[in-house]
Amino acid sequence: MMNQKKLKTILNAEGVSKSYGSKGHVQKVLNGIDLRVMEGEFVGIMGPSGSGKTTLLNTLATIDRASDGQIFIHDHEISSMKDSQLSNVRRQHLGFIFQDYNLLDTLTVKENILLPVSLTKISKSQAVEEFNAIAEMLGIKELANKYPSEISGGQKQRTSAARALIHSPSLVFADEPTGALDSKAASNLLENLHDINQSRQVTIVMVTHDPLASSYCNRVVFLKDGRIFSELYRGEKTREAFFKDILDMQAVLGGGNQK
Repeated sequence: MMNQKKLKTILNAEGVSKSYGSKGHVQKVLNGIDLRVMEGEFVGIMGPSGSGKTTLLNTLATIDRASDGQIFIHDHEISSMKDSQLSNVRRQHLGFIFQDYNLLDTLTVKENILLPVSLTKISKSQAVEEFNAIAEMLGIKELANKYPSEISGGQKQRTSAARALIHSPSLVFADEPTGALDSKAASNLLENLHDINQSRQVTIVMVTHDPLASSYCNRVVFLKDGRIFSELYRGEKTREAFFKDILDMQAVLGGGNQK
């Protein structure tokens, strides 16, 4: 387990609730979530269908707004920020990896990856240097001039990951990043994310239904009925042993298929 006393809190959710609808048709999806994520953690969020895991990720990631509670990113209280302020937080601190890649078909791999940098003050030479480093780490440097239609799903997702990392965010949110990948491509991406988390100390919060994906994390948070049901820490365990613990917890929650 990480020594959390020496690490900074990068994300802190206090009493976060989220409801949809109005008056007699209110559906409460999140019900008083308290979650603290430390600098350099790789945290998985799991839970049965309808448990609120995607809603939690979207709320933490500033994509959606909480109905109640507070969310702090780098001590910035984001739940009451205006849209323009949230845009600045996203630009400075956050990266996003989505299941469906969200790449622009009219741009090359390199252009897609460099897109977030165009909104920052990073110089062109710095941007190219960072592109080379990240593309090399993710094994896609030779794809720089290809278009999304010319590469595989695994390569598209690694391009998406590179785009999320190009502006050196301190916190990356990943929503089912292996959901559309075959097992080999999924393993390659997860190995890449694990290595980047370790070497660059990038904090990653990942929603997944896949226990194999979660076994790459330092910690897995399990949701049930909009609340945190339990947490598992990997500590000094092997990934295989942690994978078994995750499977056991899934069984307690009531099912292996958590899509």
